[in-house]
Amino acid sequence: MDEDKIKCFFNIVKPYLNEKDRRLVVAGAAIAEGRGGISKLNRATGMAREVIRNGILEIDTDDIKAIDAEKSSERVRREGGGRKRVTEIDPTLQEDLKSLIDPVTRGDPESSLLWTSKSLRTLADDLKKKGHDVSYVTVRTLLQEMGFSLQADFKSIEPGQHADRNEQFEYIYKNVQEMQARNQPIISVDTKKKELIGNYKNSGCEWNPKGQPTKVDTHDFENKELGHAIPFGVYDITENKGWVSVGITKDTSQFAVATIRNWWIEMGKEVYPEAQELMITADSGGSNGYRRRLWKTELQNFSNETGLIVHVLHFPPNTSKWNKIEHRMFSYISKNWRGRPLVSLEVVISLIANTTTHKGLKIKCAADTTIYETGIKVSDEELADVNLVPDSYHGEWNYRILPE
Repeated sequence: MDEDKIKCFFNIVKPYLNEKDRRLVVAGAAIAEGRGGISKLNRATGMAREVIRNGILEIDTDDIKAIDAEKSSERVRREGGGRKRVTEIDPTLQEDLKSLIDPVTRGDPESSLLWTSKSLRTLADDLKKKGHDVSYVTVRTLLQEMGFSLQADFKSIEPGQHADRNEQFEYIYKNVQEMQARNQPIISVDTKKKELIGNYKNSGCEWNPKGQPTKVDTHDFENKELGHAIPFGVYDITENKGWVSVGITKDTSQFAVATIRNWWIEMGKEVYPEAQELMITADSGGSNGYRRRLWKTELQNFSNETGLIVHVLHFPPNTSKWNKIEHRMFSYISKNWRGRPLVSLEVVISLIANTTTHKGLKIKCAADTTIYETGIKVSDEELADVNLVPDSYHGEWNYRILPE
């Protein structure tokens, strides 16, 4: 049972219970909750942890009926007995605590869960300066009673949300379903962030002997000899398999299509020997963006080489996290190499290639040492030569490139 329901229940039955009954009822609920039950009931009911523990000991000593019979003659403390609440002793404490929090409160002030950037100890020290004798533990209890909790930032606001965002999602889903029904390949493509190669700190933790963390360089300045790694990935949505080419120069459209070509040669055509089409889902920006002329001319070359009709579907702007490759492949690669310095290109490739999941994800990986040039211009005439057929719905995002 969540804390709000416990609090509601306790407030309903509290007037009908004496001090001993309340202790035993709350202790029984704490036992039923299991691990963390005492803390949970303390927050929900305001009853001291020590009182709840004493109640648990009474219940655990003997059968509850035996305890009642044996102690029926014991004095039951009168209503209102025991230690007074700190807010009763110090009536201005709660208001002064609110005044400390309000100037630094972030978010909606009407929200049931507010949070503050001041630490408990800092708040306790500030309250002491105002003449209140409180500890940081008391401050924490008061904040919880006031409906505050510690909360991290939550990514939920997508800037520049397109009006047809949801309709494009539905369009992609519909087309993917149709392609799968015809047993045609569907891939999700994207570039993972550039990684420095060398003895640098990598986010995350890994098990090591206690007191023996992996030592890395204090500064993350790129080693010109080792360079950097740019993983571009292709994820087969139907087969749950992926290919990653690790580039060493720039993330260009030529690199992106070269990676798709490598996937088709090494993995795709073996799984889909009868394929006549290839569907690509991609972000709207980057090397595979829908505005990239070079992306389209390179896909034309790929279509000519393979004879495949290439159907491209772009996700709307600012929705890259919905691309399947992000949470079905790249996220697991990041988990696999967390806490490990990527000291060489070989280490990067090995860590990617050995990434697996319980659902059977398999990845092949290879280095792409080609020097890709930036700033290549595609003329209007070259773009016009692309055999591109836009879809009837948002043709700038959804289009087919036919082999010549």
